[in-house]
Formats: sequence, structure tokens, C-alpha cells
Amino acid sequence: MSTSYKSAVQGDGFKRASELNAQAVSGFPNSSKIYQRGSRADLRVPFREIRQADTHTRSGPAGNAPVYVYDTSGPYTDPTAHIDVRQGLPALRQTWIEERGDTEQLAGRTSNYGRQRSDDPALASLRFEHIRAPRRARAGANVTQLHYARRGIVTPEMEFIA
Repeated sequence: MSTSYKSAVQGDGFKRASELNAQAVSGFPNSSKIYQRGSRADLRVPFREIRQADTHTRSGPAGNAPVYVYDTSGPYTDPTAHIDVRQGLPALRQTWIEERGDTEQLAGRTSNYGRQRSDDPALASLRFEHIRAPRRARAGANVTQLHYARRGIVTPEMEFIA
């Protein structure tokens, strides 16, 4: 990784910003984050189990089963997750993409604009330390989810959202 991808920021302000406010990462009332395992060990689909209050009836309270909903909050509401904003979010799809073998990692930015921005020292304070190298489709490959679906291929990404 070239030094232009590394952050020049080492000051206290960036260190203080590394941890999120506890309230921002707390769960929601009467609910828990759970994961449904998919067809592979690295495919864990997040759900929220919402506990409902009892229904009051003439014969007394009647319990209600929990409701399960898809959880789009990311790792922020997972009490087991350690979040350091300097490191970014985990690359959940990286293994899935690499296993398909139809993309390649580039050595760096390929657009003039991207290179100018990454080499501009005035923007150093805005850069993260963990910037991943970009990827692109290999020659002749089509790497869209629609392309895979039309060929009957169910990708981990499709399973994750379904």
C-alpha cells in the first residue's frame, strides 16, 4: 500500500474520535440483535428480535411471541462488536468477491481525479489509515448481481438480502 493511502493524521482529535458515543451504539428497547446463519459460516444475516408486551384480556394477560425483523443497523447495535471509526467497517463481502475469481485488485487509483485527491497533502487530515485498494472486473467479466442471477447463480450477497 502506498504512503498516499495512509493518513497523515496522528493528532489527539482523531484519537478522541475513534470511539463512538455509547448511546450511538446501544441497542433498541425491548429487542436484541441476533444472527441467522446462512449456507456458509461467514454468512450471518442480522435480525432484531423484538419482545412484545403482554396483551391484556378479560381473563388476564396473554403473552405474545417475539417479532423478528431484518436489522439494517450494521454492527453499531451489536453489543459484541468493537467499533473503531479509524479502522472502518469489516469487509464482509471481500471473501465472497475474491472466491468468484472474476475481479482483480488494482495497485491504486486509476482516475486522474482519484490520484490527485489521494496525493493532495491538504486532504491528509480527512483520510483514513485503512483505505482498501480498489477492484475491477477482470477482462471480459461481468460482476453484477443481475448478471449472476440471470445465470442462475445465487451469490452470498443475494442470500444475505433475501
